[in-house]
Formats: sequence, C-alpha cells, structure tokens
Amino acid sequence: MKKKNHHLLPGTVMLAVLGLCATACGAQSDAAREELNAPRVAVGYANGVSVLDGETLEVIESFKTEEFTRLNSAGDGRNFLLTTSAGFQVLDAVEPALRETVFGASAAGHVVPHAGKTALFDDGTGTTTIFETASLSQRKDQLPETKTITSPAHHGVSVALGDGSLLTTIGDASSRSGVRLIDANGEEAARNTDCPNVHGEGMTGQGRAVFGCEDGALLYADAKFTKLKAADAYGRMGNAYVSPTSELVIGDYKDDPDAEGTLLDQIVLIDAAKQTFKVVDLPQGAEYTWRGIARGPQDLGYLLGMDGKIHVIDPRSGKITRDFKVIEPWEDPAQWQDPHPSLRIDGNTAYVADPATKSIHAVDLATGEKKSSVKLEHAPNEMALTGK
Repeated sequence: MKKKNHHLLPGTVMLAVLGLCATACGAQSDAAREELNAPRVAVGYANGVSVLDGETLEVIESFKTEEFTRLNSAGDGRNFLLTTSAGFQVLDAVEPALRETVFGASAAGHVVPHAGKTALFDDGTGTTTIFETASLSQRKDQLPETKTITSPAHHGVSVALGDGSLLTTIGDASSRSGVRLIDANGEEAARNTDCPNVHGEGMTGQGRAVFGCEDGALLYADAKFTKLKAADAYGRMGNAYVSPTSELVIGDYKDDPDAEGTLLDQIVLIDAAKQTFKVVDLPQGAEYTWRGIARGPQDLGYLLGMDGKIHVIDPRSGKITRDFKVIEPWEDPAQWQDPHPSLRIDGNTAYVADPATKSIHAVDLATGEKKSSVKLEHAPNEMALTGK
C-alpha cells in the first residue's frame, strides 16, 4: 500500500458525517426545515461563528465565540451545538441566536443524534447526557429534560438506540478499549473490549452501529458485537461516514502509526450486513482529511481531495466514478485544528469551505456546477448544516 504523510483526528469530537440524523428525528426536524425552506450553514472561524442561508449563502448573523469551537448539528433541523469550555452551547439557526443555554461539560466531545434522541459525551468525566432531540426546539431559553449515564471512559462516544438502550465506549482516563450496551434499565447487557483506541461511530440504515478501532472496526447488530479485523497490524479507522438508507459504510483509514501530517490516501469500505472490511488505495490527488468525506445522493461517497476536486466514490467497490473541480489545490494542514477545506452535503447540494480564499461554495452534485458562492471576512474552519 502507498505510504504518505497522513494522520487521523486525535483528541476531540468528530462528526461523522458524524452526527447524521436518522429518519426517526421525525416531524419536528421536517417542520423546522419547512420553516427554513433551505438548510442553514454554520461556519466557524477564529473567535466567531456565522450562520448562512443555505441557498444564497448570505451571511445572516455572526456571533463571537471562543478562539476555537467545534460545530455540531443537534439533529432537530434547527439548532447547532457549539463545543465550548463550558460545555455544549445552543446556537439557534432560525432566529438566529447564540443562546445562553449550555449543556454543561468539562470537555465537550461527540454529539450524536439518532432514533429521536441526541447523546452528548463529556470527554472530561465520561458522562453521557441524553435528551429528546425534538424537545430542544420547543424550549428557547431553557434546556430540555435530560438523563445522564456515567462511564469511566474519557474521550468517548455514545449512541442512543430506539429501544431506550445506549451504546457507549469502554475505557478509563488514559485509554479506550471497546464498547458496551446499556439497556433501558441502566444495566450492562453486552460488551466487547477488542477495539483499541475506539473512536467515532456511524449508524446504518438497518440500525447497525460501526465504531472505528486501531486495528479495524467494531460492528454492533442484533444485541451482539462483531470485530472486523484489519489486515494491517496497525489499521486505524477513526470515523464512519454513513447513509440512513444503506448498509455500506465508508471509513477513513491509516496504516502507518509513525506517519506525520494530516492527509490520508486510503479509505475502508464496510458492508455492515455482510460484515466485510476492505481497504482501498486512492489515486494521487485524492488525498484528504477527516473533514473531506460525506455521503450524498444515491448513497454514494463524496470526497474532497487535495487537488480541489470532489471525487464521487462507489461505496461497494471504492472506485471513483467521476470528479469535478471546485477549488484550487491545497496543502496538508500542520495541525488538524488548522483551517483547511471541508465538505458537507444536504440533498443534492455540496457545501465546500475554502479557507485559502475565505469562501464557501454551494455545488450541484448532479452537474458539478457551482450554484452560489460567498466570500467571508474570515477564513472558514469548522462547518455544519442543520438537520444532518
């Protein structure tokens, strides 16, 4: 396999396509989208965040924040959750308004909406806070009712399931080893500790969960865990990019623990139904970071390469079926937090952030043509969409 300088996201949150809202987010999310008529785009930059109209890319409102905050969809089609030093702060995209309401956390981490609930993981304490996703839109100035579950794992992730159970990582303050199932009564029902340095998650269309490991992936389905072992001794999958209508998962992949830099040149393909795990090398120019993969129309994968092109990937074979240029070629960021191009998708529209030109572009995925573009006052860093 090719060996290039590449590195997966350490430390903090990923969204995987990471906070993908399942169909069960329901009528509240649909109502919010009808009110908006188009998604809202949140764009983070140094010491601030802006809310843009998803159709025109007009900047509707900007807010001051901490120097670096992460952006997550709350899953209700209206709100974002910003990770701050105080916890998860609510950003209402409809008004818009950066609210004083904060889900407290010592080190705010993953935000995962699924099955009508949103799970927030505190990397500092291992506490998972769960709330009904739709309830966040019903209370503007106060937080919804929540329940909490505490785990000894730090820097983890949790997923609330439709039957009231919870999948959450296993570990302690210094390491992570696997995932366990907590039933609706708060009792442990199953566990698997064969997933070193577990990171990231994704839920398939049939409710199967995939977690990344340092040596492959861990699959949860039908109340049991299955390890999908990588062929490489070190084969780290960090993030799962999923579609709510497919069992095929695309993961980012790193096979060299000593490689420097942030670019990756391989992906992993998982068939959650058949329990298969396959690594695919990408062609030169299609190197990417964790910010550059998303799922889109026809359950295809879309990858923003360092050549400035969006590469369309068949999630079954890994083949690139077409590509189209959106921005100029870009270089490997020194640190994962540094501004570098990112990709998000809503329906048939891709949103691409280009820090080099301080621009955001909306691209028609059917034609590859830009529908609209805007130049911002600041270089965009994090980007998120309502409802995704």
